[in-house]
Amino acid sequence: MKYALIGCGRISPNHIAAAKENGLEFCALCDIIPENMEDKAVKFDLPSSTCRYTDYRELLEKERPELVAIATESGKHAAIALDCIEAGCNLIIEKPIALSIADANAIIEAAKRKGVKVCANHQNRFNKSVRYMRKAVEEGRFGRMLHGTAHIRWNRGAEYYTQAPWRGTWEQDGGALMNQCIHNIDLLRWMMGDEICEVFAYTDNLEHPYIEAEDLGVALVKFKNGSYGIIEGTTNVYPKNLEETLYLFGERGTVKAGGKSVNIIEEWAFEDKLDDPEFVKAHYHENPPNVYGFGHTPLYADVIDAIKTGRQPYITAEDGKRALELVLAIYKSAAEGRPVKLPLESCSTLDFAGRFNR
Repeated sequence: MKYALIGCGRISPNHIAAAKENGLEFCALCDIIPENMEDKAVKFDLPSSTCRYTDYRELLEKERPELVAIATESGKHAAIALDCIEAGCNLIIEKPIALSIADANAIIEAAKRKGVKVCANHQNRFNKSVRYMRKAVEEGRFGRMLHGTAHIRWNRGAEYYTQAPWRGTWEQDGGALMNQCIHNIDLLRWMMGDEICEVFAYTDNLEHPYIEAEDLGVALVKFKNGSYGIIEGTTNVYPKNLEETLYLFGERGTVKAGGKSVNIIEEWAFEDKLDDPEFVKAHYHENPPNVYGFGHTPLYADVIDAIKTGRQPYITAEDGKRALELVLAIYKSAAEGRPVKLPLESCSTLDFAGRFNR
């Protein structure tokens, strides 16, 4: 299966490794900075036949890849995705799938029209811990879900933003919630029932005057099934990343998953006693070298199988839109100082430009 990667920055090694491990045929890399492509080609010993392009449109026209991964700055995801879909390519789109509801809808509709598969790259859904938690949810072991909490307590300093000036901007990124926290926000929504009534939130920029968007967000989420969610996300934790943790509380079960990227089950208690908590904690435990975890490789395997069999990917473009919608709802509530009802008909990160101007 011919594969191309558009965007060779910070997250690209995970994509390249996953593509190699799944036996994809590298036809091209694309980046506006040639050195980024050369660096990755050498580090991963890519075939000499792997072409380099600084213009992704030229890549699409000349290479005709069957599967493309988009790992550029967030604000360019939608435009590139729509061009790839029109060229008949299946897609893996790094989070967030887009920065506006309109663009997410356009991707979903175009993919349906062209008959291609689109996967939103929320790879933490493939964590061993998360998959076992999800199995318990689907089997009804929690009983009625009561509430869940997502905590993302990380650190990002000036050096991180200097490396790529698009980070922290409303046009190309958003803040901590959209960039660093969206994975766990996605998990919370997915686990707690997906359908949301309303959101109330606060956001602020406390420690990063050199970025436009927030470095702290706290939110309350009311789900249609009567359960509640709490989100706390920040990049202000001193002196380094502390944790990314997901709690699920039901009438007959309690689970806590933590670690660097929700990859370790730390609490496991169910009324049904169908499994041994100590075995679960020992068996569903991963220790990845960074916060990106090990999820890209199984995500790629799933997308390849979806393309071959004609089914939808495990993580769809609609899933990507739901994660985006919740972050945008938090931004909207914080900006307007009131609860916000879902679904959102329209909203974009650009709606909040100037919010934290000093």
